[in-house]
Amino acid sequence: MAYLTNSEQDIKEMLKVIGVDDFEDIVKNIPEALRFRGELDLPAAESEFGVQRVGASLAAKNQLFTSFLGGGAYDHYIPAVVSEIASRPEFYTSYTPYQPEVSQGNLQSMYEFQSQICTLTGMDVTNASMYEAGSALAEAVLLAVSHTRLKKVLLPETLNYRYKQIIKTYTANLDIELIDIPAADFIIDTNALQEAFTDDTAALIVQHPNYYGFLENMETAAALCENKKALLIHVYDPVSLGVLKTPGAFGADIAVAEGQALGNAQNFGGPYAGLFSVTNKLVRKMPGRLSGVTTDMDGKRGFVLTLQTREQHIRREKATSNICTNSGLLTLTAAVYLASLGKKGIQDAAQLCTQKAHYLAEKLFEIDGIEPVSDAPFFKEFTIALPQPAEQVIAKALRYQIFAGISLKKVGYPNHLLVAVTEKRTKEEMDSYLSMIKEIIK
Repeated sequence: MAYLTNSEQDIKEMLKVIGVDDFEDIVKNIPEALRFRGELDLPAAESEFGVQRVGASLAAKNQLFTSFLGGGAYDHYIPAVVSEIASRPEFYTSYTPYQPEVSQGNLQSMYEFQSQICTLTGMDVTNASMYEAGSALAEAVLLAVSHTRLKKVLLPETLNYRYKQIIKTYTANLDIELIDIPAADFIIDTNALQEAFTDDTAALIVQHPNYYGFLENMETAAALCENKKALLIHVYDPVSLGVLKTPGAFGADIAVAEGQALGNAQNFGGPYAGLFSVTNKLVRKMPGRLSGVTTDMDGKRGFVLTLQTREQHIRREKATSNICTNSGLLTLTAAVYLASLGKKGIQDAAQLCTQKAHYLAEKLFEIDGIEPVSDAPFFKEFTIALPQPAEQVIAKALRYQIFAGISLKKVGYPNHLLVAVTEKRTKEEMDSYLSMIKEIIK
């Protein structure tokens, strides 16, 4: 549909309805220092065909890079059927209102998504989603403190540092004590964890696989939480559950994750969808909202908003969260993705990630100067030590049209590189990566 601008007469009619004589009357409260009075540096007007040509010329400048980036956002394969269904107009343009009379279609898509994530994680209840993993984890901390009435939360060094920053922002003005737990060989230092665990511990957060890609000792973490009556908050990778034990199997009280890996593109960092699941005992304190299924007076199945504990609907002091919006379109996409792959498909994707990541890691460690940093097992992501700053390797790899990984300089390891390998990476791409690394560090 072509864009039709407002005519002068249209503008006059709109101003008349608003009750002003001139557009300037609408913006007069904006300080003059903040207003732009010059001429915009715009090209001359073009026809529709001309604009298409300009767009095509710009698109032609794009370059295709092979990505080994991870750290919370991953280049997984998205089947064509996922975007085909999720982009249907009734889904794509549908706002997710918060009134009880929200459409049955919206409610059913929420319900299906919730059910799928519960099946995937082995948890009792999943909400209709959060913004993304970081805010979901911060909300999990608030829930744990509220439920236990304790103030101490344990944050391992192996947790994604961005998630830590979000937690610290959320809790900056609250009476919550955040205790940092050091790592040993890039997994949680069990001795330090045991020493930090006290009777006033509200929760332990464990990211498994952790930020460095390695698997944590979840059994030990779960046992410590059970002994001290603290909540176990499990940060998981959804795709990893095709090969790893579920949060429910580990006895997690709260499980959160980034839903981007489930059929959503990386989108330059967002928008994403935070997955949030709990055990039955925590349902009443869970943030966000739940869609439930029931039957009407005629015995027909219907969907309803079963729970929404935000401040707009109940007394502010009783609200569990001020998170008001779930990422509806992205959770719908995740639901379509999970339905498309099924149980076997998720297992296959996870196994391919595991096999390919281990192939690349083994070959990298055959290169002089590259060293492993831990003996711990890993899933699709791992950390390597380089003989030079990782940022230099990353910069040089761009000449080969390869995103080599993430430098760990920000977390104190300037010569360490975090490498992710998804099911999309071919043997040819991985062998090119190996040749590139050999050339760069020789």
